[in-house]
Amino acid sequence: MGRGAWSWTVPDGLWEIAKPLLTPSKVRPQGGGTQDTPDETLFAANIYVLVSGCSWRALPPCFGMSKSTAHRRFLIWSRAGVWGRLHEAVLHQLDDACLIDVTRVVLGTAHVRAKEGGEHTGPSPEDRGKPGSKMDILSDANGLPLLVGVSAGNTHNSEGLKPMVEGHQTRHDPDRGRYFKPQRLHADEACDCTDLRKWLRGRRIGVRIARKGIESSERLGRRRWVIERTMSWLSGYRRLSPHYERDPRNYPAFLGLTTALSCYTRLLRLTA
Repeated sequence: MGRGAWSWTVPDGLWEIAKPLLTPSKVRPQGGGTQDTPDETLFAANIYVLVSGCSWRALPPCFGMSKSTAHRRFLIWSRAGVWGRLHEAVLHQLDDACLIDVTRVVLGTAHVRAKEGGEHTGPSPEDRGKPGSKMDILSDANGLPLLVGVSAGNTHNSEGLKPMVEGHQTRHDPDRGRYFKPQRLHADEACDCTDLRKWLRGRRIGVRIARKGIESSERLGRRRWVIERTMSWLSGYRRLSPHYERDPRNYPAFLGLTTALSCYTRLLRLTA
């Protein structure tokens, strides 16, 4: 079938950003393989599975490929770190358009039920001890997801603060004209720890964390509401909720692709 049968799955312009980031296909020695399937079609199939939440075997015939072909290419691109590079490329476009505001960054956590259990899962205290995972999200002042991660459902929210901030600071590269260093960080009272406050101040990051039993979270919530919206954006991609990936590497890969799509959708909306 023609390209128009599936092109609606990929936002306008996203393929042009993704194309140079993709690892080339290889001819399999035993014959067959994906060399006859265009990368653009495979990319669209990956996005379709993410958005719809369908299984690989349920791909519509319009993609013109077997489920094993699409799944195999998803694994190849995921292991090669394509989705993280795509997210970073979209962030650079947002930065070029002056649409990233890191005067404040916001840290949040969303619980996801894990059907299959396994790595990155644990008994969730918010879901009667059922297996679950957490999406750790760091956004800018407007709710754009800058960095995401996955942890077990029984991991304390405060344990994600240092990895998320350190991961974000690695993108602070003045030599390349990218200034992503946050000035202030907002988080809920679960992160109200003396050590974390001292650690943040040591990196010259202002601390905006509600103190347990002292400060009302309502006032700080005027800045933190954007992370709730970001969680809603990401949870809208059906392959993420619930978490039923058997391979522990697949869920973070889908989350990375989701973050890139979410940022790109926001870029289109703000520059329309």
